[in-house]
Amino acid sequence: MRAIATTNLVTLVNGLVRLARPKHWIKNVFVLLPVPFAVKAASQSNAATHFDALAFLLGLGGFCLLNSAVYSFNDLVDARADQHHPEKCHRPIAAGLVPVWAAIAEAVGLGAAGMILCAAANKVGVLAIVLTYLAVNVAYNLGAKHVALVDVFLLASGFVLRVLLGCALVSASPSSWLLLCTSSLALFLGFAKRRADLHEGLDHKHRRSLRGYSLPFLSQAMVICAGVAILSYALYCITAVGLGILAPHREMASMPFVVFGILNYLRMVDVENVGGSPVEVALHSLPTQLCGLGWVLAVTWSLGWW
Repeated sequence: MRAIATTNLVTLVNGLVRLARPKHWIKNVFVLLPVPFAVKAASQSNAATHFDALAFLLGLGGFCLLNSAVYSFNDLVDARADQHHPEKCHRPIAAGLVPVWAAIAEAVGLGAAGMILCAAANKVGVLAIVLTYLAVNVAYNLGAKHVALVDVFLLASGFVLRVLLGCALVSASPSSWLLLCTSSLALFLGFAKRRADLHEGLDHKHRRSLRGYSLPFLSQAMVICAGVAILSYALYCITAVGLGILAPHREMASMPFVVFGILNYLRMVDVENVGGSPVEVALHSLPTQLCGLGWVLAVTWSLGWW
């Protein structure tokens, strides 16, 4: 009996960890994007403010816990539909590994802990941003995800809110070009996700919003968003030179990596039919990982750090 109880407990714990989806915290790399530019801008202006590492880590850690609370809530709402999905049927709640009461407890507990950590960061605007993030996800899961275009726009807003959170945690004003680049890139990823749904043969019976999409429309939307993202990033780099953030004649060093990254993702979506999970692409695509590393090196060189 004790062995059975221990096995059940281990199964439950493993299910709760899977339910929290910690590997999806990689999306919070968007929170880190404003940091190097904000630090350089502060040094250029001799600002009295400095990078508060503890506050940043508290805010980032709290937001990761809020992400997991949202994933738990999402799986609670979608459990019945997930049972009819070829891959999502293996999610902990849909597969019967985590009972509803445990999922609710996890969502509430992680949400409360995340809010406490974000409040402890004690940075202006942080609580407003994370509350907006929670409100958007509640609206998404309670019905907005069934409306074509609205679903993708709400998904994209999560990435924009991540950038805004990063700016708030380093006390920096968000650049309009950076926000445009982030939002168009997020829309690009969202449309790729819906395209993957259609390619897998899913229809409105699984996700009602799919009734409003077609493969040609999603392909065109991805191309438009990719173009806007590339152009806005270029304008952001040019503007940063005028502000003294990027070194002259180095400002476009990271541009090839941005163009390659976006076009390679577009290629993989069109040729290899990936795109259902950007996280899986980031974790398993070596070209994507090398491109990201190259971008980091190019940006730090553009900032004049080496």
